[in-house]
Amino acid sequence: MSGNACANEALLGYYKWHARIYDATRWSFLFGRDRIVRLAAAALGPRREKPLRILEVGCGTGRNLTRLLTTFPAARITGIDLCPSMLARASRATAGHAARVRLLCAPYAPESFDPARADLILFSYSLSMFNPGFDAALDAARGHLAVGGLLAVADFRRSRFPWFERWMGVNHVRMDDHLLPALERRFTVRCQESRPAYAGFWDYFCYLGQTR
Repeated sequence: MSGNACANEALLGYYKWHARIYDATRWSFLFGRDRIVRLAAAALGPRREKPLRILEVGCGTGRNLTRLLTTFPAARITGIDLCPSMLARASRATAGHAARVRLLCAPYAPESFDPARADLILFSYSLSMFNPGFDAALDAARGHLAVGGLLAVADFRRSRFPWFERWMGVNHVRMDDHLLPALERRFTVRCQESRPAYAGFWDYFCYLGQTR
């Protein structure tokens, strides 16, 4: 079994049990999720009222999908996630918007979306779990973005405590400041913020970029 396949199997097992408590617990440490949607809306300006095509990679329980539906009232939104248990909840969360939402249960790959058609791609605390695979995911996103499209990322950045970094690794999260350099190599920065969580226990970031 390949490294990616092993990682995927581990995540499926992890979220099979965590899906039921995800939304009740993650608010306490997944900071910046609402802010990254607001930043994307501000960057798109009047375009946010138009029928945009939006992709969320690692959409999980659909928590962000509901905010995207409200913030971009005419958009057609695709959510992709590897875990059926999470997508089952996303399906319930977006049931009233079936005409505007498509959910895919699959690994994210170049064939997941039409090339050069996405106006906005969101990674919200998913890229740090692509281990291995974050480089391939960003390359796929670059291929999916339309001219003038936005890549939006909210995620963990780093911790000054090695033991906490190791613990996050046990929970499938890489947290060693590897994502911002990878983003900067591929996209032109529109907005970048880094903020401390719990008085600096760790840092998280919000990032907007465009294709070069």
